Amino acid sequence: MKTTLVILNDAPYGNERSYNGLRLAGALASRQEQRVQVFLLADAVSVAKAGQKVPEGYYNLQLMLGKVLRKGEVGLCGTCMDARGVTDTEIVEGAKRSTLAQLAEWTAEADQVLVF
Repeated sequence: MKTTLVILNDAPYGNERSYNGLRLAGALASRQEQRVQVFLLADAVSVAKAGQKVPEGYYNLQLMLGKVLRKGEVGLCGTCMDARGVTDTEIVEGAKRSTLAQLAEWTAEADQVLVF
């Protein structure tokens, strides 16, 4: 099974990097024999914040992340969470506080790494 690691760095809204990264991660997750891991760094930790309410017709990254979580893994940089005041209880179910050591392990094991 191939593994793709997608690393997101940008805030969930304001530009479309995280949106496009999750679009690709979701498409990859829907393929057979494909494992997808998403790691959220810096402002991207807010992508996993539960309870997002966006205007009608606007994309919702929390819902998009759920598609990845059904078949893959999502890790959040714990240091980045702390710096932004994001607690474990505020993130979507299935996403996990993680570490740079975990990111290093996922990177070393991945067949490909995509950074947004």
